Amino acid sequence: MTRIGLEALQDAADETLAGRAADGDTVAFEVLVRRHGPLMRAYAARMLGSTYESDDAVQETFLTAWNRLPELQDGSTVKAWLMRILSRRCIDRIRARREHDDVTELDAPGPADEDPGHIAEVRTANQALARELDRLPELQRRCWVLREVGQYSYDEIAQELDIPVSTVRGQLARGRRRLLEAMEDWR
Repeated sequence: MTRIGLEALQDAADETLAGRAADGDTVAFEVLVRRHGPLMRAYAARMLGSTYESDDAVQETFLTAWNRLPELQDGSTVKAWLMRILSRRCIDRIRARREHDDVTELDAPGPADEDPGHIAEVRTANQALARELDRLPELQRRCWVLREVGQYSYDEIAQELDIPVSTVRGQLARGRRRLLEAMEDWR
């Protein structure tokens, strides 16, 4: 299919795209990837703390999705379905980690015109936030990431995690409180 086909599908509903992709339409799948990929990359990066690892997790998710699309019963839930696959991939990667320093994960030096002290402070604060996120219970962390990184509504989080909205509110409140207390020195 040409770019015209791609443009024609840009406004199609997820349900339509999922159905076409399940039938082997690669252009429809490409639209789904472009539509949901940025959110998935942000979610994976927050969960895994590594762009390198998160890109792999997202790519693996899309490969799994392509192979399993015919199994998807309701195409309108493709976003939640993709996020569930990704979430499981991230959790598997976190469980498989061993304590070691990976030289591929070292940050590249910042631009020479920026103050090195400021760069170090921002990095240290980000590392502290990542450590504190890792210390949150899994459900609190997942709720926080979906809300703060993924910009999900409370209802969408509840649907994604298959929990009541009241539980989402409680988990977010407790998670935010813990993060605020832990990051008090960084204000």
